[in-house]
Amino acid sequence: MAEMIERISAGLERAFAARGFASPSVEELRDAAGVSLRTLYKYTPSRADMVLAALEHRHRRYMARIFTELPEAQGGALDTLLARVGGWMAEEAAHGCLFHAAVAADPDSDQLRALLQRHKAEVAERAASACGLPGREAELLLLLEGLTQSWPLHGAQAIAAAQQLGRALIQAPQ
Repeated sequence: MAEMIERISAGLERAFAARGFASPSVEELRDAAGVSLRTLYKYTPSRADMVLAALEHRHRRYMARIFTELPEAQGGALDTLLARVGGWMAEEAAHGCLFHAAVAADPDSDQLRALLQRHKAEVAERAASACGLPGREAELLLLLEGLTQSWPLHGAQAIAAAQQLGRALIQAPQ
């Protein structure tokens, strides 16, 4: 069962990332998931459930990619973290954050807003812990979100600027 939901969620994530949240038909989502329509609806009974499953999958992939095996040194951890976010943007999210896009597509969804908030809070907490900057979650999230938003315009330049600001954050008194 876990393997099936993982397969479905991965396919849904790819479809929504490529086509947005309004465009893909149920048939396209079924094909992306590689299952029958009956199986798709068994595991994700509504389009809202499909979006949530896709975003939960993306959250797990993002957290693993960004936070696995960071250097122990404070500056090295932050530089690596920011470089990985830039790499994620280049390979996975050149158009911006999929979580923000989901909320923009359905702004009245409390479930999507809660998932967005949980994702961003976990990113900030893990970044603060990995970089030895407890209590600086807001600053780190601002830095990471700025990188995510500026990537489509500035690419690798955005990473270098974020790393420079990160070093200043490390040196700034708390």
